[in-house]
Amino acid sequence: MLTVNYVGDRTLDVRTADQTEPRDGEVRIRVAYTGLCGTDLHILHGNMDARVARPLVFGHEMSGTIDALGAGVTGWSVGDKVTVMPLDWDGTCPACLAGNEHICQNLNFIGIDSPGSLQGLWNVPAETLLALPADIPLDHAALVEPVAVAVHDVRRSDLTAGQKAVVIGGGPIGTLIATVARHTGAEVVVIEIDAQRRAQAEELGFTTLDPSASDQVAWVEEWTAGTGADVVFEVSGAAAAVRGMTALAKVRGTIVVVAIHPTPREVDLQRVFWRELRLLGARVYQRADFETAIELLADGVIPTDRVITRIVPLAETADAFAELEAGRAMKILVDVQAGA
Repeated sequence: MLTVNYVGDRTLDVRTADQTEPRDGEVRIRVAYTGLCGTDLHILHGNMDARVARPLVFGHEMSGTIDALGAGVTGWSVGDKVTVMPLDWDGTCPACLAGNEHICQNLNFIGIDSPGSLQGLWNVPAETLLALPADIPLDHAALVEPVAVAVHDVRRSDLTAGQKAVVIGGGPIGTLIATVARHTGAEVVVIEIDAQRRAQAEELGFTTLDPSASDQVAWVEEWTAGTGADVVFEVSGAAAAVRGMTALAKVRGTIVVVAIHPTPREVDLQRVFWRELRLLGARVYQRADFETAIELLADGVIPTDRVITRIVPLAETADAFAELEAGRAMKILVDVQAGA
């Protein structure tokens, strides 16, 4: 089978590998589609070299069908349509014992800390599986993981109907957060400096703001009648956005840090103090977030055809990353079986 490997120095290598039998408690998945995301770009850029083994078969946004069952696996059948919540926790650390297994202190994030889904056949622990409804196309189902990210972020914020939310960053995750926030009944504005991404958000019915052309603080003050936003989601990963995010939130408002920041950022703690702001991290997701994400996709809440820019065969993964780096795409899926 073909696999895509990060080998270091911003380099990907497509190579062949032998399939392996699933071990006890594992299933082997015939991967259909894998989505490429910002975390994968961080890996490619070398920002995670201290963490990842090389060569690394990466990828964690996926859909597929069960190809084989390891010993002891029950409740699943060959041919079942599935996705994977790529978190493998130890169950013994303080975080796990406190009920926060998803941010286990020794977490194995599958696709980063261990091999991922950019391979034709992929062995994973059976407990990471979630069943997919029969009527969700497998290409759309590859969006379950990023939608689960958005669901978790919005749930962490305690956003409710009628509140106002600012999403800083109109990329794939920002767009999905805005979509989930709107689905809760909130009013949403997307702040995005890139004209193409603003246009894409506007096509989905969102109000947008160009921070390079408008005073975003004054705009939000006017929009909220001088109050400030109930919730601000920082999804851009930009230093300037982090510096400015605290000025957009209301007294006792909430800021959710979603983006991965490869280096420490300057934060206006005076504003956090003055307005008694709540600053939250939102790292991954929990199983309930995946279940909700599947429901949102099944119900047509997620604009899949607009989020998915295009689908490429596995051999063109490097070109797809170049397109993502250039900001020309929202979500690119890899058809893992094409050419395999």
